[in-house]
Amino acid sequence: MPARPHGPRIAIVGGGIGGLAAAAFLRRAGMTATVHEQAPELTEVGAGLVVAPNAVRLLRRLDVMDAFLRRAVALEWGWEFRRWADGGVLSVEKLTDVCEQLYGERTYVIHRSDLLDTVRSAVPSAWIRLGERCTSVEAAPDDVLLNFADGSHAQADVVIGADGVHSVVRGALARRTRPQYSGVCAFRTLVPAHAAPAFALRPAQTIWLGPGRHFVHYPIGGGSAVNVVAFAPAGDYTDESWSATATTEEFHAEFADWDPRVTDLIAAGAVPGRWALLDRSPLRQWSRGRVTLLGDAAHPMFPFFAQGAAQSIEDAAVLARCLAASPDDPEQALRRYESARIPRTTRLQEISHARRDVNHLPDGPEQETRDTALAASDPLVTAGWIYGHDAEAALTT
Repeated sequence: MPARPHGPRIAIVGGGIGGLAAAAFLRRAGMTATVHEQAPELTEVGAGLVVAPNAVRLLRRLDVMDAFLRRAVALEWGWEFRRWADGGVLSVEKLTDVCEQLYGERTYVIHRSDLLDTVRSAVPSAWIRLGERCTSVEAAPDDVLLNFADGSHAQADVVIGADGVHSVVRGALARRTRPQYSGVCAFRTLVPAHAAPAFALRPAQTIWLGPGRHFVHYPIGGGSAVNVVAFAPAGDYTDESWSATATTEEFHAEFADWDPRVTDLIAAGAVPGRWALLDRSPLRQWSRGRVTLLGDAAHPMFPFFAQGAAQSIEDAAVLARCLAASPDDPEQALRRYESARIPRTTRLQEISHARRDVNHLPDGPEQETRDTALAASDPLVTAGWIYGHDAEAALTT
């Protein structure tokens, strides 16, 4: 495992966006790490995601913006809420110029795999070890032993669990508990630009709200496709795998009586993916000794504020700063990291959870009150505590 002459040996379990971001920020801080990824190649399943200013400013510090901008789409309009039955616009927020004036960066949408490639470009290939599935973590007073499925082992001074919602590393820190099913499942699909209606190709994040459901779309891949993700009652569906699929007919049935523009997008899409959203309570502790967590391993959250990837990137930047500041005392560094990050990510977990109920109100007085509030709101300003946050600057102050 590579290491500085006087620095800790750092192992990162998981080669997703959060794990690679941790490696990239450690490199920027003058440290080295090894990324252990179970897959035989680095890929990111799923579809699109929103990259808000709080994440963009950190990506810029990694000097990867040229690669990022080749595939990202800058949003001109955000929070375009529409009514499920007829597409009536409940509210919409102009982002062009305004977002930069408020927060110094724009808001973008991008395919997950394109963001993964962007972050990977800041990590030396020699740091990444593929096909290594971590099965357990054993902490000792002076180091940590990682055990892998093929019988091999690795020792490290610091272990970072970036291995997602089913984290093996998390099991070494907290009592294993079964997640609870939220009762909501998500469908996702991609619609090629040539098959998408013009209104869906606009650089806008559009969110259709309806009883028990909501439906989101925006362009990705430099405008080559439209990302669609929708949320509906899960029934007895409990599969959380992102590789699981549904049929177009199943997807369509959930939105059959919605505005035809919604059902037309569903019909034009590829085979949809489907996964159940699991509910997990926020952790009060992420670290123990020389082992810590980041991203979904630490704070899985519903995607209703589109901050999952952004918070992983924030975690990575702060963790690297803390380790660089205390290279000879990693336990102190991890305590500092944890105390800096838990309040913010817990708040985001909680508000993302609450947003489900707001988005899925049945037609009636509560829905009418919500729609009136949307029309009067300014979410770009209201969410300033999210988008204006500079994770590295907050650590120093």
